[in-house]
Amino acid sequence: MARKMFVMLVVAGIVFGGILGYQAVGSYMMKKYFASMPVPPVVVATVKAELQSWQPRIRAAGSLRAVQGIDVASEIPGIVEAVYIKSGVEVKAGQVLLDLNAATDMAQLQALEAAVEQAQTVYDRDRKQLKIQAVSQAVVDADAAELKGRRARQAEQAAVVAKKKIRAPFSGKLGISAVSTGQYLNAGEKIVALQALDAVYADFFLPQQELFRLAVGQAVSVSIDAFPGRVFSGAITAINSRIEADTRNVRVEALIPNPAHELLAGMFVSVVIEAGATVQYITLPQTAVAFNPYGETVFVVDASAPEAQGVSVMKARQIFITVGETRGDQLSVLKGISAGDTVVSSGQHKLRNGSIVMVDNQVQPGNDPAPAPVDQ
Repeated sequence: MARKMFVMLVVAGIVFGGILGYQAVGSYMMKKYFASMPVPPVVVATVKAELQSWQPRIRAAGSLRAVQGIDVASEIPGIVEAVYIKSGVEVKAGQVLLDLNAATDMAQLQALEAAVEQAQTVYDRDRKQLKIQAVSQAVVDADAAELKGRRARQAEQAAVVAKKKIRAPFSGKLGISAVSTGQYLNAGEKIVALQALDAVYADFFLPQQELFRLAVGQAVSVSIDAFPGRVFSGAITAINSRIEADTRNVRVEALIPNPAHELLAGMFVSVVIEAGATVQYITLPQTAVAFNPYGETVFVVDASAPEAQGVSVMKARQIFITVGETRGDQLSVLKGISAGDTVVSSGQHKLRNGSIVMVDNQVQPGNDPAPAPVDQ
């Protein structure tokens, strides 16, 4: 009985040992088989690194301000007698916008005019009397002083009456007014906004380290989201004489012609300043560059056999580069590659150094130095 049991254990050991050995051999063979299989190439798009002319630019954000812009107000209080304002229209300098009631002031002015006439008559009569020594010089001098005083009071009252007519101090475009006939206006109370819009100022701030690149007369272009795809040109007219202590920025003013009065005060604008002479940079689309904590990298592919139906197989190698300015979809490369190098422009996130790639350039990422939105 014991002998049969021993034989059974031996047979079982042989069977299980064979199974385990077969599995080990099979696993080894599978690994060897998959290791021998060729790695499929990664499909990428490529672009040639080109030497292009770049105009150095400084970019900033700012706002528009009218060359002349005020809130029209009355110097003196009064009741509104007539309103000539039409909201949003153009007016000329000196045009009457509204009248305040001036009945009482006019009556006082007429009384003062009569007093001036009387003083003039007395003065003229006493001068004649002086010639025949009927009155003294002192009397004539007193008459002259009285006449001057009454004329001054008359001129003062005439100025008060003139202020009852509110006029446009300069030509421009009116805003929206809510003033009504019969309304009482306090001195200094806003009546309507008035903006001269034949030209507008673009005000913006730049870091102090940009000062050496700025000069009065430098070309400036502004773009506004209210007018997609349009650029308005102008020039720097003033650079502030001091740096803002809290931000270390300098305020810059540029004049932008606005003959059609399309630009309005208060608009937000993106400002681009042409700074310096044109330079040559190696240029790539921004999608070609991978940014990471260790630096910027690109994948360069080596030349291969001629393409077959627009597709070819190459090997990629990773290169660290130094990037410079950007413009639109492009960026400049200061160091790392040369003009004419073939660089992966899309699909590089699937690559590693030495990867086999298949180039398919039927679809390319954006590479426009000045892209504009497209209405769909």
